[in-house]
Amino acid sequence: MSDRHSIGTAGITATIKPEGAELCSLRDGEGEELLWQAGPEWPRHAPVLFPVVGKLAGDTLRHAGREYRVTQHGFARDSLFTWAEREAHRAVLRLEDSEATRAAYPFPFRLEMIYAAEGSTLSVTTRVTNPGDAVLPCGVGAHPAFRWPLAAGVAKEAHLLEFDARETGPALSVQDALLGTEKPLPFDGRVLPLSPDLFAQDALVMPGVASRSVRFVAPGAEGEVAKAITVSWEGFKDLGIWSKPGGAPFLCIEPWFSMASPVGWDGEIAEKPGILLLPPGESRDFTWRVAV
Repeated sequence: MSDRHSIGTAGITATIKPEGAELCSLRDGEGEELLWQAGPEWPRHAPVLFPVVGKLAGDTLRHAGREYRVTQHGFARDSLFTWAEREAHRAVLRLEDSEATRAAYPFPFRLEMIYAAEGSTLSVTTRVTNPGDAVLPCGVGAHPAFRWPLAAGVAKEAHLLEFDARETGPALSVQDALLGTEKPLPFDGRVLPLSPDLFAQDALVMPGVASRSVRFVAPGAEGEVAKAITVSWEGFKDLGIWSKPGGAPFLCIEPWFSMASPVGWDGEIAEKPGILLLPPGESRDFTWRVAV
């Protein structure tokens, strides 16, 4: 068992582990687990995506004439973070560049994961700092997986995602984990009916999403709500919705800044479409929240 730490209030409890600074449990005020528990269908809970979101062509990062191997979603999710703070309602973990990270990603960086519980809401902030003297190119993303069905006895196909703004698209297709051509969204407006068939061709990728929150709803009888959670975000600009094809019992709601490489693109990392370019000496916060 790793050196895990729990934070919480009467309305929400979260447990974080230093491996990947990953949220590994999220319970509501009744003690019910809301987070996917890393079963055989997918061995993660809520990985931190850095320094890339999605996949680079050939898992190759190109910089200044050299090639580096960076696998899908980056190395942060498999790195051991150090605890910077461990309190009753707040926890902070940190990862900094090292000889090992520079072998794959030749940039100085500091990555902090800040977890805070207040009321019935957990906030998760990724703070990226560039301590170097050149621009830091990177992607940042969240990948929390929630139980689906969210409430016992409610069919998966009855669940909905309710967006806080009208989404007009387009979405992007996924081809061998890279981004393909534009395609229409599979819904019109603000309500997305959920079905395992939605993910038969991988994730629903929404670049430049208009919304800043989405409500994951398990409907009850006679128009009531059996259970619902709201995921909101700040600083992120793109959104992925994913479940493993084949009907896995989880749904990932993923705010991103940056996405996988487009099909046919294989250039310098600082020129990657949608990448964050963080100036020397600056920090940037990316926050997502889940309210139960």
